[in-house]
Amino acid sequence: MSNITMKELLEAGVHFGHQTKRWNPKMKPYIFGARNGIYIIDLQKTVRLFKSAYNFVFEAAQAGETMLFVGTKKQAQDSVAEEAQRCGMFFVNDRWLGGMLTNFSTVKQSIERLKRIDAMFADGTIEAYTKKEALQMEKERVKLEKTLGGIKGMNKLPGLLFVIDPKNEEIAVSEAKKLGIPVVAIVDTNCDPDNIDYVIPGNDDAIRAIRLLTSKVADAMIEGGQARNTQLQTDTEGAEFAAGEETGEGTVAEA
Repeated sequence: MSNITMKELLEAGVHFGHQTKRWNPKMKPYIFGARNGIYIIDLQKTVRLFKSAYNFVFEAAQAGETMLFVGTKKQAQDSVAEEAQRCGMFFVNDRWLGGMLTNFSTVKQSIERLKRIDAMFADGTIEAYTKKEALQMEKERVKLEKTLGGIKGMNKLPGLLFVIDPKNEEIAVSEAKKLGIPVVAIVDTNCDPDNIDYVIPGNDDAIRAIRLLTSKVADAMIEGGQARNTQLQTDTEGAEFAAGEETGEGTVAEA
C-alpha cells in the first residue's frame, strides 16, 4: 500500500500554512506553531490523518465506488485533471457549477448535449449545418468541455469527493454534505474542517504539495480497484469450480 513519509511532506512544503492573521481557529489542533508570521502544520498529524484518508479511499475503491476530484484554483488544476485521469476517475478543475451534485439530472442533460456535439464532429454530420451554425456549436462544445469535460463519463453521483481547498470549493462541499457524500480534503490553516469527513492538514496553495497529496490519493483509488478486481476474479473462479463440482465436470471419472 502507498505510504507518505515526513521527508516527502517536508520537501513538498506541505507544512507551510497561511499567515497567522488569516486562520480559522478550528484548525488549531492541526497546527504545530508559527514561524515568521506563518503557521506551521503539524506533519505528524498529517501523516496519521492521511493514512486514515488513504484507507478510506482504498476501501471505497475496493467496494466499487467512484470518486470526484475537485480543485478549481490555478495551482490545483493540472494535478486534479492528471491524477483523476490516471486512476480512471472524474474531475472538476475549471468552475464548479451550482447544482452539479444536487441537480445532477439537469447537469446530465448538458453532458448529453456535449456528447452529441462531439459525435457530430467525429462522424462528420456537422457538415450538414451552415458554417455559422457549425461555428456556434464549436463554441458551445469548447464551453461545455471546459466545465463538464472531466465528468463526461459520470453517469451517476460519485461515492466520495476529494477536494483541494474546501474554503474555495465551499459550494461543492455543501452539496456533498446535503447528499451524504463523504468528503476527503486537503485542509489548510484558513479552512473550516467541520464539514470534512477525512481531513488532511496541509498546504493547499503550493503546486508541489497539492501534486504529492493528490497523487497519493489517486494511488489509493488504483490500489483499491486492483484489490477489487483480484477479489472478483477469485470469486468467479470459486463459483466456476463449485459449479463444476456439482455437475461432476470437476471430478476425474473412475476407470
